[in-house]
Amino acid sequence: MIKVILTGATGLVGEGVLFACFERPEVEEVLIVTRKPYTGVTHAKLKELVIPDFMILEQYIDKLTGYDACFYCAGISSAGMKEAKYSYITYDTTLHFAKTLVSINPNMVFNHISGAYADGSENGKAMWARVKGKTENALMKLPFKKVYNFRPGFMKPYKNQQNVKGYYKIISALAPLFKLFMPGLASTIQQVGFAMINSVLKGYPKQVLEVKDIKVLAKE
Repeated sequence: MIKVILTGATGLVGEGVLFACFERPEVEEVLIVTRKPYTGVTHAKLKELVIPDFMILEQYIDKLTGYDACFYCAGISSAGMKEAKYSYITYDTTLHFAKTLVSINPNMVFNHISGAYADGSENGKAMWARVKGKTENALMKLPFKKVYNFRPGFMKPYKNQQNVKGYYKIISALAPLFKLFMPGLASTIQQVGFAMINSVLKGYPKQVLEVKDIKVLAKE
């Protein structure tokens, strides 16, 4: 049995991973750490900690102890954003969150939602990919028990998810086509969640997981 801290529950991926945790009997408890209250489903496993600014996470250390893993699913689109602002949210905030947790419990597994085509070299032309790659690299240097960076592509959400934007509902209708013609870029959010859970329970030989790795790990 494991206890999990999860961020991003008010977004598409985080809420989907939360639902996956509800499904799996190996997950005993999920503490969602969120900037605003989660107004989705309720569940016996669910606990909530509202922190308006993750950069002051260390003030809540007493509420973050006793957990086996963190599923960091918080994030933001880079569309229309300057690199400095995007980097602050994607890199600085994520690293502050992770460093706070590792100071409490280095035996924790830290799972981070990155993105397909993240640039691990940190030298590519795409700003968002460089920042994502920089974040991945920095996280893997932290002294957690293990760090895994998940790079999902298109993800089919759960049917009863609340935090699904209108355009994504339209895209979801095309899920069979994505699965048929672009299997290397398509999965379900359930698979992402199950893979995260299994990474804690059984581990995985890679620290950067592409869609094919996510699908393999989800089945174990």
